[in-house]
Amino acid sequence: MNKQISISAKHLKKAFGKGESIQVIYSDLNIDIYKGDFTVIMGSSGAGKSTLMYSLSGMDKPDGGEIYFDGVDITKLNNDKLAVFRRKECGFVFQQIYLIDKMNLMDNVITAGVLTSKNREDIKNRAEELFSLVNIPEKTWRKTSAQISGGEAQRAGIVRAVINNPNVLFADEPTGALNSANSAAVLDVFTSLHDKGQSIVMVTHDKKSALRGNRIIYIKDGKIFGECDLGKFEQDNMERTEKLDKFIKEMGW
Repeated sequence: MNKQISISAKHLKKAFGKGESIQVIYSDLNIDIYKGDFTVIMGSSGAGKSTLMYSLSGMDKPDGGEIYFDGVDITKLNNDKLAVFRRKECGFVFQQIYLIDKMNLMDNVITAGVLTSKNREDIKNRAEELFSLVNIPEKTWRKTSAQISGGEAQRAGIVRAVINNPNVLFADEPTGALNSANSAAVLDVFTSLHDKGQSIVMVTHDKKSALRGNRIIYIKDGKIFGECDLGKFEQDNMERTEKLDKFIKEMGW
C-alpha cells in the first residue's frame, strides 16, 4: 500500500553568504515526507538538518526549488499567507522552550489555540486531554515555566505545539537541553502522538531520540545520503538498535 505524501520538496537550493564566502547547504535536494510517519533527519554538524526542516515547514524560504505541502507550493506564498499556513498546518518544538514566562501552562496553550479557533471551551477541553497525555497533572496547569522542571516545560511546549491539530509536528533537537530522565519522558510523548497518527519530522543527533522514528533520513554534503526503515517503535528492542547502529556507521557517523 502506497503511503500518502504530506510534503514533497523538489530541487531545493539553499546557501548562506555571498561571493568567496558563500556556503552551499544544498543545491539539488529532493525529499518526500509521508503522512503518519515519524521521520528523523540525521547528519553531521553543519549538514543542513535544521535548515532543511525550516524550509519544509515554511519557516525559511529556500533559494530555489519547490515545496508542496498537501498540494500547496508554499514557496509561492507571501509572508502573510505563509504565517497563516504555518499556524494552521504546523506545530513546532525546539531545544529552547519558548513558553511565555508570565503565563501559566494552560494560558500558554490556550493563547496558541485561539490563533486558529475562536471556541475557547473546545480549546480548553483539548488542552486538558493533551496535558493528560503528556502526564502533566491538573495542579501543574496553573504554574509557570519557572515553577516546573525542564522536562515538564518541554512537554507543555509539545501540548502547545499540537493544540491546533497540526498536519505535521516539527521538532528540532527537542531533548538537547534535557537530562536523560526528562529526555525519555519527552520522547515517550512523541511516541504516544505518533501512535495516535501524528506526522512528525524531528531533527536530532541523538541515537536514543532517533530510535523513536520509523524512518531515518541521513543528510550528507547537501544530499539525501541514505535512509533506513525501522518500523514501529518497541522499547528495548536490541534488533532495532543494532539496525540503526549499522545504518549510521555505514553513513560515516
